[in-house]
Amino acid sequence: MIGYYVHHQGSGHLNRARTVAAHCPVPVTGLSTLPEPQDWPWPGNWVRLPRDDDGDPAALRDVTAGGRLHWAPVGHAGLRARMALIARWIEAASPRLLMSDVSVEVALLARLLGTPVAVAAMRGERTDPPHRMAYDLADLLLAPWPAALPEPGRPACWSAKTVHTGAFSRFDGRPRPAPAPGRTDRSRTPRRVLLLLGSGGSDVSPGEVKAARAATPGWEWTTLGGPDGGWSADPWAALCAADVVVTHAGQNALAECAAARRPAVVVPQERPFGEQAATARALTRGHLAVVAPTWPTPESWPALLEQAHERGGDRWSLWAPGNGASLAATALAEAARDAAPAGHPGAP
Repeated sequence: MIGYYVHHQGSGHLNRARTVAAHCPVPVTGLSTLPEPQDWPWPGNWVRLPRDDDGDPAALRDVTAGGRLHWAPVGHAGLRARMALIARWIEAASPRLLMSDVSVEVALLARLLGTPVAVAAMRGERTDPPHRMAYDLADLLLAPWPAALPEPGRPACWSAKTVHTGAFSRFDGRPRPAPAPGRTDRSRTPRRVLLLLGSGGSDVSPGEVKAARAATPGWEWTTLGGPDGGWSADPWAALCAADVVVTHAGQNALAECAAARRPAVVVPQERPFGEQAATARALTRGHLAVVAPTWPTPESWPALLEQAHERGGDRWSLWAPGNGASLAATALAEAARDAAPAGHPGAP
């Protein structure tokens, strides 16, 4: 048994967990504030956790424990209940490994209970005390980006236990819809822009999107996500139909764009530890997408869309080879097998 902690912010952590669990040869139990997804590959193997961030924000005290943790508010009943529930599950299930995607506190709890830990590595500045502790105690770090585009400045001890899977998504290997007869990307008029805004929050205002539309009359814009965009549980057809995708630099959005091999304009958003800015720098180094450090001015959009369209999307194969979820599942299964003590079920 492997435990897989899924952070509830945004949709990327859950999508990644579902994809990895579907490839894993070992039963996987999800642990999350989120409800069990209908398509969880191991039905019934899900622990629903109480929230640890509800209540009056002004009443939350010393959430970082003096800078040693990321989120551990003093006296919060939900935090206490969720940690106790995780501990009871570990005691009852005796998992061979716990995957944290991502919580320093959950990784630390599991390791204190004698359970080996894998941690989802994140780009950006991760040398603060909590991240350093989690990465140091982990038996395995899973990096969902290619080894050819490493994150600069990482300690050698972290690199030694990192498996670079490349980006992966639920769409890897899915056939693209057939184009309409007689139509090609270059012959289509007007050309199509798909604007993907994440469910974890957006720095882009509706007015800025409206101005970009007005400045690009030869392009037809569709928005998914954000406060004014539509929502699709399966945006694959929309992705494949786009001549250019405009998106932020979140891991999940980029992985889905890469799976469709679509040209992209990437605008990183403000995130803790500079994660999206670091991802954007990697995309620039790899010449994978047109990157704008902030939301462009209206008059900049025609040239940016043309530049992305001319670049195309073939280089996304470097970012997302297509087998990343399988590599991640294999790495977790091997770490669980290697960690099993003598006499433990599944041990050699």
